[in-house]
Amino acid sequence: MRLIICLFLLIITASSQAQIAPFVDFNGYFRTFYMNNFRQIEFQRIQSFQAGDNLVAYIDNRGDFKVYDGENKIALTNMNVEYKMSDFQLAWNIGPGIFYLDKGEKKLLTTFGRNYAVSDSLIVFEDTRFNTVNAVYQGNVYPLYQVTGELYMPEVIGDNIIAFRDNGDFYKVFWRGKIYDLGVWMQGITFNAGTDMLTFNDPTHRTFAIFENGEFLDVETFFVKSYKSGRGFAVYEDLNGNLWHYKDGTKTALTNFSASFWEVKDDIVVWGENTMVYTFSNGEKTRLTTYMPKDYQLKNNVFAFRNLMGGVSVFMNGKLTELTNQPDAIYAIYGNLVLVELFNKSFLVFKDGKKFEA
Repeated sequence: MRLIICLFLLIITASSQAQIAPFVDFNGYFRTFYMNNFRQIEFQRIQSFQAGDNLVAYIDNRGDFKVYDGENKIALTNMNVEYKMSDFQLAWNIGPGIFYLDKGEKKLLTTFGRNYAVSDSLIVFEDTRFNTVNAVYQGNVYPLYQVTGELYMPEVIGDNIIAFRDNGDFYKVFWRGKIYDLGVWMQGITFNAGTDMLTFNDPTHRTFAIFENGEFLDVETFFVKSYKSGRGFAVYEDLNGNLWHYKDGTKTALTNFSASFWEVKDDIVVWGENTMVYTFSNGEKTRLTTYMPKDYQLKNNVFAFRNLMGGVSVFMNGKLTELTNQPDAIYAIYGNLVLVELFNKSFLVFKDGKKFEA
């Protein structure tokens, strides 16, 4: 029996949404933190949920698939689904068609969908009827490429940027509704994509290059060891182990020591030097700890991590704050707030320098 896929897409704009932080409390109620208040979503136990910064998708106790945006609950289907989501979009498959919701209206994309991916501003899907791969951006569908053989997804999909190889091994970039030609290379190119930024070692010119503001630019005249993309900036490690930050034509040295680890997510950079951990955000470098956290999360402009006591600390808005010293507390970042689950199924939310307890 062939797999039949139906894909719906819910697009929610950042400007119209506040951040939500969902959780299941000790009574089994499904609740969320929204607009500085705790709200009830469901009074009966749910089966599962996933959440982004601005919406939460869940399967309720009857198996119905629903979405909640802080203000409204929408029942989507009572059929079994698998779904993918980002901070602003939700997609799921249940049948032969691919649909998405555009400004409250469902629109059909194809009746022959297969693989798909969802990011903050994009949905990329395969159409097996025409053997094409397409992108949905701001309510419009853009054909990326058509394949004569087996379909394949793009090399990399960022928040609003895609790097892909067409049927003739010609590499191209899709950004804000337009396609830009890069060139032909038979052996493959490794890309990293963020928001408005694409990084790669250019095999044709043997340089470290980026795609920024509709242009391909060389940042270094040689290959680099590794590279990652954030929101409008790039971070890379050169051949000597130096870590660099690039934004709008300006290079900033982050460290001259080989970083033991480094990570980029959205607006923040985190790295380790020996036993110390540093961040770079809003143009400033800050030393946070003299130890390596057991675990950490970073998102938007927030860095949350396991502190020395086994609890949770957070670096947000240029300030380091200890949220709890309770060992093994579970934590997650939603937008620019942190949700912490304590041992007795109570919850703590940290937002704008304030703590809210449920």
